[in-house]
Amino acid sequence: MRARIYKPARNAMTSGMAKTRTWVLDFVPASARDVDPLMGWTSSDDTQSQVRLRFSSKEAALDYARDHGIDAQIIEPKTRKQNIRPGGYADNFAASRRTVWTH
Repeated sequence: MRARIYKPARNAMTSGMAKTRTWVLDFVPASARDVDPLMGWTSSDDTQSQVRLRFSSKEAALDYARDHGIDAQIIEPKTRKQNIRPGGYADNFAASRRTVWTH
């Protein structure tokens, strides 16, 4: 059974970092998905592809995979530069602002 261990990326619709601090172990699908000809639903007989385990650290995920005989591949996350403004968003509308602010 093959699996991958990774740290999920942040949601593109938000600037928040929720659900990105944990490590995830996902199983690689063993079989292709089928499309039902009548309803058009997608189905699969592989139940392992529905399992998603979350761990607090990469080492914990590796230990779990090793203890259960899972062949795991680690995908290292790409680091992101922090976007911290000194005054924050509210500083754009401050009454004491000395420079012109335009869009």
